[in-house]
Amino acid sequence: MFDQLRQEIDTVLARDPAAHSRWEVFFCYPGFKAVRSHRRAHKAYLKGHYFLARLINYYSYRRTGIDIHPGATLGKGVFIDHGTGVVIGETAEVGDDVTIYQGATLGGTGKDTGKRHPTLGNGVTVGAGSKVLGPIVIGNHVKIGAGAIVLKDVPDRCTVVGNAGRIVRGPVLRPDIDLNHGDLPDPMLEKVEAIEDKLEQLEQMEMENEASPHNCAACPRADCPDRKEKAEGT
Repeated sequence: MFDQLRQEIDTVLARDPAAHSRWEVFFCYPGFKAVRSHRRAHKAYLKGHYFLARLINYYSYRRTGIDIHPGATLGKGVFIDHGTGVVIGETAEVGDDVTIYQGATLGGTGKDTGKRHPTLGNGVTVGAGSKVLGPIVIGNHVKIGAGAIVLKDVPDRCTVVGNAGRIVRGPVLRPDIDLNHGDLPDPMLEKVEAIEDKLEQLEQMEMENEASPHNCAACPRADCPDRKEKAEGT
C-alpha cells in the first residue's frame, strides 16, 4: 500500500513542475486525492458494495471536482492535472502512465449498452476539454489535443485533433510519457498556407507572362501554338 502511495506521489512530482514536495502533493493536489479515493471505491465496487463505492465517489467529487465512477479501471501512474471537470465513466479502462488534463471526459454516447466507455492504452495524453466517447480503443502513446472530440478508434502513437477528431500525425515515435500537448499541428492552417503558396506562384507566373509575352519557358501549356511556332522557327 505504501509503495503504491509513494509511486503515485512520485508520478505527480515527475510530471508537474509546480509540485515542490511530497507533502504538497499529498495534501493539496485534487488529482492525486481523486485517484486515491477511486482506488478505495473501486475495491468496494468489485466486492459488490455499490452504495459504499458510490458514497466514496460522491464525497471525492465534492472535494475535488473530479468524477470517476467506481467501476472504472485505472492503471498505474495515472496523473490528473488540475482536474476540475474531469469525468470518467463506469466501463472506462485507463492504462498505465496516462495523463489527463482538466475538463476531459471519458464518456459514453448514450446509445451503447454493456461496454459504453473508451479504453485507453499506456502513455496516452488527454488534452484539456477533450471528449473521448463510446466503447472505442485509444492506442498506446496517443496524444489527444485540447478540445478534441474523439468518436473512433485511434492507432498507437498518433495525434488526434478537432471536432470530430481526426488523425493529423502518426504513427510517430515519442517518449513513453509525452507531456508536450501544445505541439499539435493545425491541418486547416496548413491547407490555407498551401493555397496561399499556390496563388503566389500563379500571380508570379502571370506577372512574368505580362512582362514578356510568349515566354515559352514559363508557359504551363504544353500545347501552346506559340511554343510550337517558336520551336519550328528554331
